Amino acid sequence: MKITRVLRSSLLLALAIAISAGTGAQAQLAISGNDGKQMIPNDNPPGMRPDSISVLDLSHYPPKRLASVAAPASMIGPPDAVAVAHDSSFAIITAAQKINPADPTKLILDDTGSVLDLANPRNPKLVQSIHAGPGASGVSINRAGTLALVASTGDDGVTIFSITHMHLTLIDKITLQSGAAPTDVVFAPDGKNAYVSEHGNKGSKLEILAVDHAKVADTGQSIVTGRGPYGAAITPDGKYLVNTNTGGAIPAPAADAAPAGAGTPARRGGTVTLVDLKTRQILDSVEVGGISEHVALSTSGKYVEATVAIGQERGFIRVYAIDSGRLREVASAKSGNWPQGATWSKDDHTILLQCAGDRDIEVYKFDGKSLAPDPKAAIEFYDRPGAIATAYSR
Repeated sequence: MKITRVLRSSLLLALAIAISAGTGAQAQLAISGNDGKQMIPNDNPPGMRPDSISVLDLSHYPPKRLASVAAPASMIGPPDAVAVAHDSSFAIITAAQKINPADPTKLILDDTGSVLDLANPRNPKLVQSIHAGPGASGVSINRAGTLALVASTGDDGVTIFSITHMHLTLIDKITLQSGAAPTDVVFAPDGKNAYVSEHGNKGSKLEILAVDHAKVADTGQSIVTGRGPYGAAITPDGKYLVNTNTGGAIPAPAADAAPAGAGTPARRGGTVTLVDLKTRQILDSVEVGGISEHVALSTSGKYVEATVAIGQERGFIRVYAIDSGRLREVASAKSGNWPQGATWSKDDHTILLQCAGDRDIEVYKFDGKSLAPDPKAAIEFYDRPGAIATAYSR
């Protein structure tokens, strides 16, 4: 049967629309929040720059930047200030700081979040600006894509948003104890609980929230993992939580008198902790040798990347395997200056690491045994990358 010209044109148009609509879901997208406000001595070029959000494609090697849009972002705070919906249709990016209108050389707390439509990753659209608490930092979207949580350091709060067709509506707020200074919040995969990293001196624990559809409540229960819990992630099966403690382990009164889950004697530097979410006990805690800036789970949940910062001049990237309830280091490498957030490709073979000091994202190849930096694949930026995520990060 002969197809008419009109019918053929209609079919081609429908096919093009279908391909365009599915681009975001088919591509492996990483979203990077880039801070132009942060200055360091002897900056070259000097001065502040606009913030931006970049869309990166991990579907092919080497990864590449598809697009960038001007929007608020912040690298001061946890690198978990980006959350991507599980179907990669949209992302939320928070900004904990902004330029002080009264003194453009200074920064003050910000409460802004941006919703980015990723239907066309080469032409992302800012579709909404939201406001959470001051110092808006870690953000998490549940697997169903119906709720978002934002931790805010400036008011010891967690702001709750409902999500409908990519639009966020503020529905409630939880105020934690004074001085909790929460930096991050992460949903469990089943969506029934969320865990808040209370980084402040009066917090220093993971507060447990109960989630029942759109109702989120503080259970009053918590898990102590170390000094200054900062960021967290949960394995896809919901079995383990992995988190960073920038102040290191909490010392026990004595090794033989330490209660279960009380941690190990304090050591120099930050730690990464593995928690059994069924028993809420610490299974392992490892010292990373510097400030434990970020922890990123591989897509399979088998490996943990730890970003280790040592001042603004250098850092390390370490990879641990989750092995029978333990964290076993399998690879490490020196990183560029002022390392921040990291994320993995879907096949667990590529890691992106943000280096704010160098204004780039480094690319590492991982084969399960070793890390190989690929300088030729690095992605350069005009501003400072400081937070990053994919749909598989949480």
